Amino acid sequence: MSTVVSIYRVKGWNVIEGITSCSIVTLCPWSTFECRTIHYSSTSNIIHTYSGHHSIKNMENNMETILFNCCGLDVHKDFITACILIKSYPLGDNVKEKVERHFREFGTFPDAINELTNWVVSFGCRHVAMESTGIFWLPVYEELEKAYDGDIELFVVNARHMRNVPGRKTDMKDAEWIADLLSFGVLKASFIPPESVRELRQLTRYRKNIVGDICTQKNRIEKTLQMSHNKLSSVLSDIFGVSGRNLINVLIEKGQLSRKDIEVNTICISSEKKVDLKRFLTKKLTDHQRNFLKMQVEQLDSLIAHLETIEQSIEECVSDTSNQFEEAINRLTTIPGIGKTAATAIIGEIGTDMSKFKTAEEFCSWAGLSPGNNMSAGKKKAHELTTETRILKA
Repeated sequence: MSTVVSIYRVKGWNVIEGITSCSIVTLCPWSTFECRTIHYSSTSNIIHTYSGHHSIKNMENNMETILFNCCGLDVHKDFITACILIKSYPLGDNVKEKVERHFREFGTFPDAINELTNWVVSFGCRHVAMESTGIFWLPVYEELEKAYDGDIELFVVNARHMRNVPGRKTDMKDAEWIADLLSFGVLKASFIPPESVRELRQLTRYRKNIVGDICTQKNRIEKTLQMSHNKLSSVLSDIFGVSGRNLINVLIEKGQLSRKDIEVNTICISSEKKVDLKRFLTKKLTDHQRNFLKMQVEQLDSLIAHLETIEQSIEECVSDTSNQFEEAINRLTTIPGIGKTAATAIIGEIGTDMSKFKTAEEFCSWAGLSPGNNMSAGKKKAHELTTETRILKA
C-alpha cells in the first residue's frame, strides 16, 4: 500500500497526510519549485529521489492556496504588467476552486503608477508582489505602500527565487507566475526598511561613492605628477597634506620649485626630506602640465566641498528626533572599532527595528556575513557579495 503525501513550505514543512510504511512524497522547495519525488522504504531505510519542474497547472492541482486575492507585477523601466489573481470556491462540496485572472499594462509616469494603485484597490487586493528589478520597483513600492492607509502587504522578491519555466517567458506570463507563487504563500519578501531609513541609506551610500571619487581623483593627480617627473610621493608620506598641497599649488602657479619655496611651504619635515625635495628644482612643468594639474586639483577641491555638504545633510537627518537614529548610533559607537560614520552607515542599512529579523543568525545571513551553502559535486563554490555585505563590511 502507498500513500501520496504533499508537503508544502509555508511556515516550515507541513505534512498534509500521514506517511505509511511505503509512501510517495512530493516536496516543493521554497525557491526554485523543482519538485522532488521521494520513494521511502521503512525496511531498507533507502531514499531514492527524482526531480522535475512543476507547471502552474500542476501547482494548482497539488498546492494549497494561502491568499485568495493577490497581485503580481512585472516591473520594467517604461511599463508595468500587472495580474490580479482572485480565487474562490463555489457553493457545494468537492468543487474545484474558481480562478479569475485580470491583466492590465500601465506606464511608469506618476499618473500611471497612481492609476495602478487605484486599479489594485478597486479589486480589494491587499497583497502585491514584484521583482526587485534594479531601482525601477522603488517608485511603484512607494506609491503602493500608501494604499489602504498603509494597510497593505508588499513583497519585493529576489528574481532568482521565482524563475519561470524556460521557454514560456513573456511579460504577461511573468506577472501571472508571480501572482500564482504569491497565492501559494511561497514567496519570501526582501527586507525593505521604512522611508526614513531609506532616505538615510541614500545619503550614506552616496557619501561612500563620493569618498571613492575623491580617492580616484587623488590617484589621477599623483599620476600627473609622476608623468612630469615630480616624485613628491617618494619623499612625502601624504602629498595631499599641508606641505604637499602647498608644493602642488606652487607648481601650478610657477611650474617649478625653488629652494625658498621648499623652505617656506613645508611644515614639520626633516632636513633629509628637504634635501630630496631640492632634487626637483631642475624640472619645470610645461604650460599644458600646469593647466592640466590645475584642473585636477580644482576638481578635487570641488569633491571635498561636496562631501562636506553630504555630511551636513546626514547630520541633519540623524539629529531629527522623529527618526530616533541618534540613540541607536550612540549605542553602536560603544563597540570598539566603530565610529560615528560607520554607525550611521549601519543604521542606514538595517534601521532600528530589529523585529524584522527573528534571530541574530538570520540577520548575519541576510547581510551575507555567514557562510552559505553552495556545493556541487563535492566542491564548494564561491558566492558573490550582496550590496548590504559590501556596505557593512566596508
